[in-house]
Amino acid sequence: MHVVATAGHVDHGKSALVRALTGTDPDRFVEEQQRGLTIDLGFAWMTLPAAGAVEFVDVPGHVRFISNMLAGVAVIEAGLLCVDAREGWRAQTEEHLRILDLIGLPAGLIALTKSGLVDHERLAAAQAEVEHRLAGTVLDGAPIVACDSLAGIGLDELRDQLDRILAGHASAPDDGRARLWVDRSFTIGGAGTVVTGGVGHGAFAPSDQVETIGPGGHRSARVRGIQALGHRVDRAPAGSRAALNLAGIDRHAVRRGDAVVHPDQWRPSGRVDASLQVLDSVDHDVTGRGAYLAYVGTGEHAVRLRVLDGSALGPGSTGVVRLTFGRQLPLVAGDRYVLRDTGRGEVIGGGAVIDVAPTRRRTGLARPEHDWVAATELEQRLGIHVEPTLEGWVVSPSTLRTAKDALLSGIDQARPIGLDVALLDERRRAVVRLLEREQQAEITAGYAVAPSWRDELAGHPFVVLLEQDLFSPPAPTMGNVSPEVLRALIRRQLVVVKDGIYFAGKVRSAAAKILAELAKERPDGFTVSDARQALGTTRRWAVPLLEVLDESGITIRHGDRRHLRTP
Repeated sequence: MHVVATAGHVDHGKSALVRALTGTDPDRFVEEQQRGLTIDLGFAWMTLPAAGAVEFVDVPGHVRFISNMLAGVAVIEAGLLCVDAREGWRAQTEEHLRILDLIGLPAGLIALTKSGLVDHERLAAAQAEVEHRLAGTVLDGAPIVACDSLAGIGLDELRDQLDRILAGHASAPDDGRARLWVDRSFTIGGAGTVVTGGVGHGAFAPSDQVETIGPGGHRSARVRGIQALGHRVDRAPAGSRAALNLAGIDRHAVRRGDAVVHPDQWRPSGRVDASLQVLDSVDHDVTGRGAYLAYVGTGEHAVRLRVLDGSALGPGSTGVVRLTFGRQLPLVAGDRYVLRDTGRGEVIGGGAVIDVAPTRRRTGLARPEHDWVAATELEQRLGIHVEPTLEGWVVSPSTLRTAKDALLSGIDQARPIGLDVALLDERRRAVVRLLEREQQAEITAGYAVAPSWRDELAGHPFVVLLEQDLFSPPAPTMGNVSPEVLRALIRRQLVVVKDGIYFAGKVRSAAAKILAELAKERPDGFTVSDARQALGTTRRWAVPLLEVLDESGITIRHGDRRHLRTP
């Protein structure tokens, strides 16, 4: 599906043209049809040979309904700007063109409507005026088609031009994070709540668990079914318009300007940093003292504005501003917005969101290069895939170097015991693991040590003392060893403790070798007394030593006898 929005001054034939092209009256309300004046968004569709299905969003042109017009251009691929060949360029024509320019319209064309009511001279003059007005805008060089809805003039050419433009336009990318900006919410008997809008960034499917984000916060719902172009479909892809039948939510709980998203995929924000391009036609500086409305998605939001590049932005200039909304919105870097000065009653500019989670100081950046940021969080902020720098984190090279140097220093200061990894936060544990991969550190029994001194504890005087008498070792007090070092020796298995008796770590292999000979002489098993005599020690040390061997799986106890475990 392709989405096309109409634009243009009131009574310049937008709805009549859509009706002539599609056979459907986009004016949904009786009042609109009676007055011949579009008040709210209208919808109609048709099929073109190359482009396929095309849906029109017919927007109101009257200045009093400018917010409805802005709601209609949330997700479009092309604009159809209508200019009455008799009246020519008017105030709302100019304002709508500005809006199409500010939202970064991908493509478009111009319809010179009611052309059957003017002569060739007037038609040529109208076309020349349009070309002049479009110079330097997003529609500069776009096709201009003279047409007349009632007389049927130029409709085939208009379809052909639109087909060519849309067929050459790439489909909207699907990054897996769906978002539908709601432009209508209503109830259908027997079905319940239905919301319509443009789908961006991802796709929806029946049975999806979703949530709506509005002024009242988050509300859970389930997609019961989907319709597009009047038919049930099994998927609403990015770049399309769809109607979602939502279960579990009342229609009054969701309204225009709200968003439907999948849970936990977006980071709603009430404050963003954004670029602001001030229109050339504005005759005053833009400062933080005005009263502003920002049009984002399908919503109209009162915002506080703060200019981050100095204190003001002049006509035709571009800068960075901070916008503070009165509610949380699921925005992402790159989202377009239009800014309107309510006091002066004019569109003054627009731009794109840069950062949805700015710090208190000015950023002007989409990526905070000097902070640790979770890659998943950054993806929510930027709307693109982000490759982590380290495990799940994105961090600048300079910050990572600083973290590595700090940990290497900490490891050195903890010599020879090492740095307790359990006491480090998640970021520093990730850095320690990086240091281990780079062979700048080792993690032994939960402690980070330097490879250059990993054997220092093995040569500790207390270990040497224990190894001098493996089966009748002295107490720790004789080795003058501190409790902290003693715990480190035990963690490293350089010392084994049982019932308050400390043995050298080598005692297990040495005892196993001697007891293997004893087992040959005692095929039915050996007793504690047998082991004591073979090891040349007393019962005081023999009993805890045999229990150490049992726990190590070297010996197996059956009653009062033990056997050596066969390999």
